[in-house]
Amino acid sequence: MRELNALSIVRALRGNPPSTVTELATRTGLSRPGTDVIVQGLVADGWLTVVEPDGSSVVGRPARRYRFNAGAGHVIGVDVGAHKVLAMLADLDGTVTWTTRLPVDPGADPAARLTVVDAAVEECLASAGLRPDDIWGITVGVTGPVDASGRTTLFTPLPGWASVNPAEHLAARFSCPVQVENDCKLAALAERWQGAARDADDIVYVLAGMRTGAGLIIDGTLRRGHGGAAGEIGALRAVRWLTAPSHLEKCASLPAGVDTDDAAAWVFAAARAGDKAARTAVRRYTRDLAVGTAALVLTLDPQVVVLGGGFSRSADLILGQLARELGRTCLRVPEIRASTLGAESVALGALRLALNEVDARLFGTGLPAPVAPRA
Repeated sequence: MRELNALSIVRALRGNPPSTVTELATRTGLSRPGTDVIVQGLVADGWLTVVEPDGSSVVGRPARRYRFNAGAGHVIGVDVGAHKVLAMLADLDGTVTWTTRLPVDPGADPAARLTVVDAAVEECLASAGLRPDDIWGITVGVTGPVDASGRTTLFTPLPGWASVNPAEHLAARFSCPVQVENDCKLAALAERWQGAARDADDIVYVLAGMRTGAGLIIDGTLRRGHGGAAGEIGALRAVRWLTAPSHLEKCASLPAGVDTDDAAAWVFAAARAGDKAARTAVRRYTRDLAVGTAALVLTLDPQVVVLGGGFSRSADLILGQLARELGRTCLRVPEIRASTLGAESVALGALRLALNEVDARLFGTGLPAPVAPRA
């Protein structure tokens, strides 16, 4: 019973402003003397910290307040992309305390890419003065659908990556749970947590870039599907997501010598400046993007469609036309918004998933053996 009462107090403080013992007793339904005893124990164990009075009260002795000690543990989110590895470190409130971004060769083999992952994670730990046992959860975002084993066995654009088990690799150093999830799904989580869809429970996230994908959140829950492939509608050739970026790469006015990776940025800039061929290329791209988006909208009837990925930086050229295309086929056109998180969306979503797992353990099975965090 004491453990359950302690959990009630931690839950009452998690994500809320500092509170007094009286406020906590009211919120949890516990007696004030009992609440005071449990609170003192949680302070001693490092779960709560004391917020000293700021001296603003002029009448009587101000009541002491307490808050959840978010620094009691940390989580790490990693985005393993074709050109970079982005790692973020956050406390238990989700406040990012360190970010490391390292380049990686698109053609790197799995061993080389994992070496970069290790370096990014190590930089986060060293910069924050933490050890591996200070980490309570890790999530790794990867391209391609992720099965129950944490592998991308169906397909992935990363060379040799289908043979890699990132969770197993990191488990050699970290004792905390390690999850692996698809990057589009993590980006969808991030947009609902801190991005453009914080007010929505039914969301279709569309990754728009040189690769096109989708993440789905229904009734506030991330949908993975039986084999982790929910949202992979682009695998259906009739949807035209696989070939949609080619309209930008083959734009008639694209100057010779422009690298494939830079072609889209050039076309969007030219379209914004009034170039007719570039505008045509953007229109054709958006028309193809709308096919798969419409299929998801008709199936799920979401409140919001979030346009993410690298092309979301040119949302001013895409959103209006995408809405018009959806209007031709959809019974109801949801609000379409551009991502507000940019290149950090996958890593942020990885943090959110890691925090969800920590919460499930914390509030589902009870507080682990308390260890006061280091200063």
